[in-house]
Amino acid sequence: MREDSPFRQLGLFTGLALLALLAWDVSGLDLRVMHWIARPEGFALRHNWWMEHLLHDQLRRAAVLFYLSVLAMVWLPVGRFKDLSKLQRLEIGVGITLGLGLINVLKRYSLTSCPWDLSAFGGVGTYVSHWQWGLSDGGSGHCFPGGHASSAFAFAALSLPWLVSDSDRDRQWGTRILWGVMLLGGALGAVQTLRGAHYPSHTLWTGFMCWSVAVINHLGFGYWRRKTLMSPPAPVT
Repeated sequence: MREDSPFRQLGLFTGLALLALLAWDVSGLDLRVMHWIARPEGFALRHNWWMEHLLHDQLRRAAVLFYLSVLAMVWLPVGRFKDLSKLQRLEIGVGITLGLGLINVLKRYSLTSCPWDLSAFGGVGTYVSHWQWGLSDGGSGHCFPGGHASSAFAFAALSLPWLVSDSDRDRQWGTRILWGVMLLGGALGAVQTLRGAHYPSHTLWTGFMCWSVAVINHLGFGYWRRKTLMSPPAPVT
């Protein structure tokens, strides 16, 4: 991905991801997957120690620490962060924050419940698609998008300054970061699906939303950077 054509290349990747997501939603595979995992009394792995305490609680704490470390490197860069301008480092910090913020706001106002809240899986609610935003399913709600997966997916913004570089070495580094973020986010989402906390689509939409926010944020910072470079210097008095 090169900086001189971000709309075409980033837009193509994002558009293909959106089409794949919509195809998944139309397929109805969400419920099939959950019925395959669940037992009549619920989800056997809901309170599994490894999944609940290690891969959920402890990993969430680790993500918070990593997030704070990235924010600190906006002003005190180390390692590969030294290769970036302060504006690029700020772009990363803002992009991650916006991704996390968007997911948390949507979850707060969402009426979509977790699978384990539905009567089919031992709860009290009935299935309602997340597309029916204002319709309650009778459960506790606040389960869409996936908050746990966003603790990885939001870091997609970390990849973009390198991903669009003219340097092959930088692009390879950015690609590794992006793949790492997406694989970790997918793994965290899979953990929550196995526990009965989220449908697969919740994880997929979370990844798409975080990626889209990162791209929009990158384009916004790119516009700001170009505008700054084109501005005439202030007159010396």
